[in-house]
Amino acid sequence: MKRAVLTLLATLLFAGCVTETFDWESRVGLYTHDQAIVDLGPPDKSAKLSDGTVVDEWLTQSSQVVVAPEPYFLPPGSYFGPATPSYTETYVPAYFLRLTFGPDGRLKSWKKFAK
Repeated sequence: MKRAVLTLLATLLFAGCVTETFDWESRVGLYTHDQAIVDLGPPDKSAKLSDGTVVDEWLTQSSQVVVAPEPYFLPPGSYFGPATPSYTETYVPAYFLRLTFGPDGRLKSWKKFAK
């Protein structure tokens, strides 16, 4: 019984972590600009170059600042004597997907990056 409950909990935990991923390399030359709009929604940034190439960018994960008290392994209110607690700030960058479509509307290249 315990084993069944543990298996069910593990399954639910890992099922929540599944995200849709695309194999962009296999889509080069086949994937169209219209399909990208349908799948990903309107791009956050878009530029049309003089040769007809379209470069679109989508935000895939927003940036964030994570603030944690130090020492982080102690519960709140548990400090080393009268010392004032300090905090650590960690910056997590924003992640983007850039798709470049040729004049024919087909995917030429792709790139994932952070800034």
